[in-house]
Amino acid sequence: MNESPTPTPAEPTPPGLPSLLRAIFIGEDGLPARWGLPIFLALFLVLVFAFNFINHSLHLYEESGPGNSAEVPAAKAYLECCAAFLAALFATWVMSKIERRPISTYGLGGGRKLWLFLTGLGWGLVCYLLLALTLWSSGLLVFDGRLLLGGDILRYGTIWLFGFLTCGLSYEYFFRGYLQYTLTRGLSGFCQRALKTSHSAALGFWIAAAITSLLFAFLSMMPGEPPMAFVSLGLFGMVACLSLWRTGSLWWVIGFHMAWDWTQSFLFGAADSGERVQHRLLATHPAGRPIFSGGTTGPECSIFIVPTLALVVLIILFALPRGRYAEMPDRPASRAQ
Repeated sequence: MNESPTPTPAEPTPPGLPSLLRAIFIGEDGLPARWGLPIFLALFLVLVFAFNFINHSLHLYEESGPGNSAEVPAAKAYLECCAAFLAALFATWVMSKIERRPISTYGLGGGRKLWLFLTGLGWGLVCYLLLALTLWSSGLLVFDGRLLLGGDILRYGTIWLFGFLTCGLSYEYFFRGYLQYTLTRGLSGFCQRALKTSHSAALGFWIAAAITSLLFAFLSMMPGEPPMAFVSLGLFGMVACLSLWRTGSLWWVIGFHMAWDWTQSFLFGAADSGERVQHRLLATHPAGRPIFSGGTTGPECSIFIVPTLALVVLIILFALPRGRYAEMPDRPASRAQ
C-alpha cells in the first residue's frame, strides 16, 4: 500500500493591503484619536464655512453694530447656534459610523435625559439669580427699568428661551461631545502605557477636560475682554466637564447653560462678553470696579463668579445622580491611540 505524501505546511500568507491599511489607520481599538480628531474638526469647519458663505450671500440676518455697543438680534443667535450644533451633530454622526459606535456615546446618551435637562434649567436659573442678587446688594448692579410690557414679555421670553437652547446645545456638544470623548480615549491609553496605573481612564478624562476647557475659553473670548473673562470661561468649562463625569451625559449642563444665558441676557438684560440681546426684559448697568462688577463685559467677569461656580460644583457632587461616562467602562483602559 502506497503511503500518501506528507502534506507540506503552507507558508503564512502575507497580510493584504486592506488589512495593512486597517492596522495602520484603524488599530485594535477603532480609529485612533490622532486620526479621529482632525477628521472631525475638518468636517465641522467645512460645514461652518459653508453656512457663513450662504449667510453672507443671502443676508439671512442683519449684522449688529460693531464693538461692545452691539445688540444681538434673535435671528443671529438662532442661525449661528443652530448651524454650529448641526455641524457638530453631522460631524459626530459621520465619526460614529467610521468608528462603529452609537452616536449616543458622545454625550447625548444615558438615562433620565429629561430629568437631568429640567434640573439643569432650574439650577441655572437659581445660580444666576444668586449672582445677580449678590451684585445688586453690593451696589455693583443697577436696575434702570423695564423694557418690555404685556404680551411682549412672553413673546420675546419664549423666543430667547429657545434661542439659548440652541446656544447651549452648540457649545456643549462641540466642546464636550466628540472632542472630549476622543481626547479621553486617546489620553487614557497613553496614561495606561506610560504610567501603568489603574486610574488611567480618570487621568485621561481630566487632562482632556483641561484641554477642552482652555479651548472653550480661548474661542469664546471676544476681543478686548479682560483676563478674568478667560478665567471665568475656563472654570465654567471644567465645571461642565464635572457634570459630564458625574452624570454620564451632557443633558444637565445643556439645561444649566441655557437657563444661565437666558436669565443673564433676557431677564436681567446684562451684557455677555460685552454684547446685549435685543428685546430684553430689564435694563441694567454695572457700577464700581470692573473686577467686582464685571464691567461692560458682563457679570460673568466679576470675581464673584468664582464662589458661584464653587456652589455649582457642590450641587453637581451632592444633588445629581451618579452615571457612567461612555469612556469610563468597567474594564481596563483602551490601548494608546
